[in-house]
Amino acid sequence: MITTPPSGTASTSPVRTGDSGGGGRAAWIKPAATIAGLVILALVVVLAARWLRTLEPVQGFVATYNGHASQPETAPAGIPAWLGWQHFFNMFLMVLIVRTGLQVRNERKPPGYWTAKKDSFFSPRGNTPKKVSLTQWLHQLLDVAWVVNGIAFVVLLAATGQWMRIVPTSWDIFPNMISGALQYASLDWPTENGWIHYNALQVMAYFLVVFVAAPLAILSGIRISTWWPESFGRLNKIYPVEWARAVHFPVMLCFVLFTIAHVFLVFFTGALANLNHMYASRDAVDWWGLVIFLISLVVTAAAWFLTKPLFTTPIAARTGTVAK
Repeated sequence: MITTPPSGTASTSPVRTGDSGGGGRAAWIKPAATIAGLVILALVVVLAARWLRTLEPVQGFVATYNGHASQPETAPAGIPAWLGWQHFFNMFLMVLIVRTGLQVRNERKPPGYWTAKKDSFFSPRGNTPKKVSLTQWLHQLLDVAWVVNGIAFVVLLAATGQWMRIVPTSWDIFPNMISGALQYASLDWPTENGWIHYNALQVMAYFLVVFVAAPLAILSGIRISTWWPESFGRLNKIYPVEWARAVHFPVMLCFVLFTIAHVFLVFFTGALANLNHMYASRDAVDWWGLVIFLISLVVTAAAWFLTKPLFTTPIAARTGTVAK
């Protein structure tokens, strides 16, 4: 509707009322354009990759480097039961850690505050106990469990030889990564049996997540946490907290993107076999792996519910002082 201004007032343009559609349209135009751009980009990448694979030199390259990097002859085959449990524990903890991390980053009014007991586990000797949100306390508690689980994982990798499956041991991993990327991009995916051998891209992804991203998450997280020693004056200048914050969030995004890609490939490259490998430690194509995976989702959902302040506040009160 257009209204006319009262007599004696100046107006250079009509005044519109009741027209709120413009703002609503503007809110979805940018996301829609972004999605459309990503779809077009993906289509261009697929078409380009498929065209490249029609060229004889590229076909020869893919025939020479099929996407599977060399691994030591002594590398073990199969996925042991402890590794299946590690899949569950890691997924369970990462879901809760990412959730609480985003809450810490975005919350404006925390549900409460927590202060550690002096000279306790959360506040090392010599530190003044820090007052943080209940959400950060829970985030740190989950981080402890994740680090303990990670240490057990690395120790078992070394003790059982499973490290040879996720650590590059030959320079041919790089041409095989290029070949694997080209095969994925062309939608003619490399075939492999994850029970015996991962492809080059998988090996590099696992290596970077376990031995690069995880240590970066730990080192940056400690700097932000209540554990960081206040007496390290010189180290505080060398490693300012702003650097830790600048690293911590992007590393979390790397974990999330890795998980999305990992889950996508698990379900689109033979879901039943892959879930059996990961959760049931069996080289079979039946429903047991899927059943165990679904149970793990239920357990994770229950934990998600139980991380509400109603349930976590009594536990926090045992380790420090809780206040509104």
